[in-house]
Amino acid sequence: STHAIGPHLYATPPYDPVKDFTPITEIAFTPNVLMASNTLQVNTLKEFIALAKSKPGQLNYGSVGSGGISQLGNEHFSMLVGIKMQRVPYKGSALALIDLVAGQLQAGFYTPISFIQYIRSGRIKAIAVSGNNRLQALPEVPTFAEAGLPGFEMRVTYGVLAPAGTAKPVIDKLSGEFAKIVALPETRERLAGQGMVPFYNGPDVMAALMKTETVKYAQVIKAANIKLDN
Repeated sequence: STHAIGPHLYATPPYDPVKDFTPITEIAFTPNVLMASNTLQVNTLKEFIALAKSKPGQLNYGSVGSGGISQLGNEHFSMLVGIKMQRVPYKGSALALIDLVAGQLQAGFYTPISFIQYIRSGRIKAIAVSGNNRLQALPEVPTFAEAGLPGFEMRVTYGVLAPAGTAKPVIDKLSGEFAKIVALPETRERLAGQGMVPFYNGPDVMAALMKTETVKYAQVIKAANIKLDN
């Protein structure tokens, strides 16, 4: 995902995320989870949206870095449902987690890897997860579609790329090897335990995904006027 986001944050992009690379395959993805502090008297997506609409610009959310997936996730979500929240920048997810648990931060879009134990222990709330299916690591958390917002998708994609022009036999060979690795039970178990979804899709589907994701991130970045320093 960072690969597709980066060029849209620069006035003169250092690379083209589609033309400069040849996709091999996606190997996993991590959906984003809308998380909330226990200080907020909400438990469902509808309640969260209603609260945010009743207090425009008063709720805050934590953003890890500028132009990162946590900022894009919140901005994309806010545009879809018509709310406005105040961004609080953080240098790392650990710092955002501390403030979310303490109640100094009220919400945020994050990948669940660092947050799972705090969600399970009830120290923070997980409102909804992006994607078509619930996470194996958090089966009690509904998808956005189940919670009343179909079509919302914001995830971190982990894929393997080669330089543009790499010969097709090489790409096919590498893709086949990654298919075997992703299919291994130990690989799937390890990834799922960290809130990730093991996922092999091959060169053609990965290429199509790169194009659609690049367009989506470009639209969100432009609409929200996101820059590296804001």
